[in-house]
Amino acid sequence: MRAPTIPPPAPRRKTKKRRGRSLLLSVLGFGFAAFVVVFLVASAGAGYVLMRISDDLPNYQKLAEYEPPVMTRIHAHDGSLIAEYARERRIFVPINTIPKLVIAAFLSAEDSRFYEHGGIDFQGVARAVFKVVEAKALGKSVRVQGASTITQQVAKNFLLTSDRTMERKLKEAILAIRIERTFSKDKILELYLNEIYLGIGSYGVAAAGLNYFSKELKDLTIEEAAYLAALPKAPNNYHPFRHTERAVERRNWIIGQMLENGYISQEQADEAKAKSLKVNIRSFGAHIFAADFFAEEVRRALLSQYGEDKLYGGGLSVRTTLDPVLQKYARRSLMSGLVTVDRRKGWRGPHAKIDVAGDWGAALNKVDAPGDLAPWRIGVVLDTQSSKAIVGLKPEKHQDGSLVDKREAVELKFDEVKWAKSNGSAPKSVTDVLSVGDVVFVAPKDPDDITGVWSLMQIPEVGGGIVAMDPHTGRVLAVVGGFSFDISQFDRAIQAKRQPGSAFKPFVYAAAIDNGYKPTSIVLDAPIEIEQGPGQDIWRPENYDKDKSYGPSTLRIGIEKSRNQMTVRLAQDMGMPLITEYAQRFGIYDSLLPVLSMSLGAGETTLLRMATAYSILANGGKKVYPTLIDRIQDRWGKTVWRHDARQCPDCTARAWMGQEEPEIPDDRRQIIDPHTAYQMTSILEGVVQRGTATRLKKLNRPLAGKTGTTNEEKDAWFVGYSPDLVVGVFIGYDTPRPMGKGMTGGQVAAPVFSDFMEYALQDKPATPFRIPPGIKLVLVNRTTGLRAEPGDDQAIMEAFKPNEEPDDAYSIIGFSDPDGGGAYMGDSQSSGYSSRPAPSSFGSGRGGFW
Repeated sequence: MRAPTIPPPAPRRKTKKRRGRSLLLSVLGFGFAAFVVVFLVASAGAGYVLMRISDDLPNYQKLAEYEPPVMTRIHAHDGSLIAEYARERRIFVPINTIPKLVIAAFLSAEDSRFYEHGGIDFQGVARAVFKVVEAKALGKSVRVQGASTITQQVAKNFLLTSDRTMERKLKEAILAIRIERTFSKDKILELYLNEIYLGIGSYGVAAAGLNYFSKELKDLTIEEAAYLAALPKAPNNYHPFRHTERAVERRNWIIGQMLENGYISQEQADEAKAKSLKVNIRSFGAHIFAADFFAEEVRRALLSQYGEDKLYGGGLSVRTTLDPVLQKYARRSLMSGLVTVDRRKGWRGPHAKIDVAGDWGAALNKVDAPGDLAPWRIGVVLDTQSSKAIVGLKPEKHQDGSLVDKREAVELKFDEVKWAKSNGSAPKSVTDVLSVGDVVFVAPKDPDDITGVWSLMQIPEVGGGIVAMDPHTGRVLAVVGGFSFDISQFDRAIQAKRQPGSAFKPFVYAAAIDNGYKPTSIVLDAPIEIEQGPGQDIWRPENYDKDKSYGPSTLRIGIEKSRNQMTVRLAQDMGMPLITEYAQRFGIYDSLLPVLSMSLGAGETTLLRMATAYSILANGGKKVYPTLIDRIQDRWGKTVWRHDARQCPDCTARAWMGQEEPEIPDDRRQIIDPHTAYQMTSILEGVVQRGTATRLKKLNRPLAGKTGTTNEEKDAWFVGYSPDLVVGVFIGYDTPRPMGKGMTGGQVAAPVFSDFMEYALQDKPATPFRIPPGIKLVLVNRTTGLRAEPGDDQAIMEAFKPNEEPDDAYSIIGFSDPDGGGAYMGDSQSSGYSSRPAPSSFGSGRGGFW
């Protein structure tokens, strides 16, 4: 029997591969587990960081209520811009008013995919990183493209700081996403374009367009819009003057991006790139030439009423009362008047002295000089002869762009230099006054013709002011507060308090006529002594001609000839409390000391107050309040204040349909009888026709006014008016001192008034003063006030109230005979005087009108 066959042993199984697979699975399992752990830990950490950062995020919802600081703009009454005030020069413009060209330029420069991403442009980030890496690998330099979107910039600019930290970038990204979910793309872009800083004090695209190119956004060209879009990154790096080449390079790159993005054609791009960079930097001072004093007064008023934040960031739109044409005339007239006064004092020498052997232009440019004296120019004497001098001019462009002289030098003839007396002696040749190297001021003799004759000038030491206003509304049409705002910002028309002298007398006489006196009432003009109290000297007022008195005179003559002794007697007869009350009523003084010297204008007041008081005489006795502002609107266009507070519910018509014109009530308070106001106007017309201001007769127009001169000619005034325009002029040194014998209001201030009125009224008809109903015009003798006889060469038409008649006889106020008698005179030839008792209304402050 065969034994069973035993099968061979099975081959041994290989375990190496199985072990490898097991190890790999173990490693993968461990790696996955580690990744999960790390991911969970990192996620937890990131979540914690994001939670902590999110808890500290500012409230982005406030962007919906954000009101960016906007500049306050001051406009003249015709809408032209006077001045702007701002910490950040910004003009807010809604997105729907920003031209597509401007939007295209900024999107191309900053965020071409703005309307596609959700706050963070991951594609843009990847592209920027790839280009940087590629450039590094190839050893090339490349323009680094910013990865921040416009939304991220809004988050940073409005809600965050500019710190370069990872935390700030994370906050920026989170806020950008949340902002995108809350606001529309157009709203985000509107915030961005109005907030960004674009250099030279410009915030937002609208302000930048004005400041760089003096244009509104709708007028910008492709190359101008592209240049503005180049500025957000670093305005100083692309300054148009300091870094012109770099600015053009950046501008042209943006133009290329605009082409690439399909906003412009190839032809437009080529044409825009070929143009040079031309900017027209706008002046940040007063934009209407010579309106600096006016603008400063408006600024002070706004600051007082609204505070700094509202003035410099509230976006107020202020429509003022300024008439730019009258403002120009006012400045020209005052400058001419001050120069005339100053020249009588002689030549004080050159402004400076420089060496002209080398580059005299560079040396001249270093000489400080006021910048608001146009058409004056500053120059240096290059050559002198006995009959002429050659003056090289400092290059200068006037603010208003007019009267720019392209010549480098002008010629001064001896006739235009001979006024320059030294130590009282007149020069005999140009060399007696000027020498080579003298820095002097020169000006065209005719301000409107710079190609004509030029004159030697010097900045006056004497100061002054002029104000023009509408007597019916109180609207101030022009203000010049001094010779140069650059030299001194002190406003001598509105701020300076000076003695008005005889310019105050009309209100003494107005008080008298409003309380029973007549223009023909007689007051004694003779020496008078006034006791001033224990220990005080006796006051003896004198007329301007110190040794002269003129005897009995009518009130009219007292004003026309400006009689001091007569005015004091009249004030004494009425009582100073009554004059004090009228001075307050007219707004000249808040509180006038009731002493007789005040009747001669010894109290201090301002030129604007005096002009306002004369406005009341001009408009028929109605109270007006001076204003430099018509209306104030907030940033949204809502009127928040206006000078004319009257209501007109019927002024809402959209079109003329034959309806009746709406009537607006006249709410001006009547402070004196309108008949009194006209009687005073008639008397003040006499000042021009026969009195102390006869030089104004040459204008051949109905004008009224009064001169004023204080002791030792320290102050000279003239305040006058036509039916619709009141003008006040003051001239005097800032620190009061005598101007010299003969420097009276009639000789110094009235010519300034005359020059201004000649300009201001040149295109207007000669309108007579309005006569109120009831006034009677009677022919009287101007000296006696009695009815005129036929053939009387002293006869004038005098104005009387309805219940008044010329006297058949007269009494003399301020005279008593030794026996205390009181006989009326039968005719003008009588020689006895008597005192007339005062009317029963005297001292009450209320005349027949009341």
